[in-house]
Amino acid sequence: MVEFRRILCPIDFSDFSQHALDYALRIARWYDARIVAMHAVPVIVPVVSPLGGYPMPIPAPEPDLAALRVQLDAFMAPARNLHVPYDVDVRLGEPVASILDAATEYTADLIVLGTHGRGGFERFVLGSVAEKVLRKAACPVLTVPRRVHHVPGSGELIFKTILCPVDFSPSSMRALSLALSLAEEADARVAVMHVLEWFTERAPFEVEDLVIRDYRRQAEEDARKRLAEAITPAARTYCHPEEVLVAGKVHREILRVASERQADLIVMGVHGRGVVDIALFGSTTTQVVRGATCAVLTLRSE
Repeated sequence: MVEFRRILCPIDFSDFSQHALDYALRIARWYDARIVAMHAVPVIVPVVSPLGGYPMPIPAPEPDLAALRVQLDAFMAPARNLHVPYDVDVRLGEPVASILDAATEYTADLIVLGTHGRGGFERFVLGSVAEKVLRKAACPVLTVPRRVHHVPGSGELIFKTILCPVDFSPSSMRALSLALSLAEEADARVAVMHVLEWFTERAPFEVEDLVIRDYRRQAEEDARKRLAEAITPAARTYCHPEEVLVAGKVHREILRVASERQADLIVMGVHGRGVVDIALFGSTTTQVVRGATCAVLTLRSE
């Protein structure tokens, strides 16, 4: 079973953070968890020259940390209204490192954050922060887009339709285990999905007929078998997962299926932080996080 006991919620005082906090509060109420609301104050800020070019780093103004703590506590008024216990933490430092350090210090079970900042360059920066946190966090990370299609009610768990794309890697198998556990906890429907990404160039008819068509048939058979084997008999009894096999560009198919099924949550693995993994992350997970109209829960392999 899923156990979320301490939830870290980075706050930048934007509407995006407010929306993410709404999700964190619903999860905290469901799992009887405590929230750590944190705000990171960078000591260096990027400034774009009026003449254009790349942003130049300059020292940030001296912050009033006491005032920021008061502001952060005021931001957490919804937690008080819902009787959700919380702590506030304001710290100096680069946002990604601050979030990861706080997650370690508080032994967070989950990080919940918005996918964009306030606007302009800040919007770009928070987007990159979210993506870096996804790759490096040891615990699961829930990203919440502004344009999410379903706003949770105060007394409900928000994940009733779950989509879990798998590529059979260790991280996606760990994501599948979490998705099935969440489905059991929330009595949710879950679809386990695999995308076959075919060649983009069409081969000559003779070659396609003799080689590629047979390759595709074999790949489909293998994928169906692996999908069936990935779901345990116990999981089949408590949440009746559906197996979905499609072909196409991976992130596009994930977003299409999530939209068609009006998924409340996409659960997927993140491959890590190496050069090749970052390239894969950029081509798949980032595109899903940026394009999704529902929350996306990501986790790395252990």
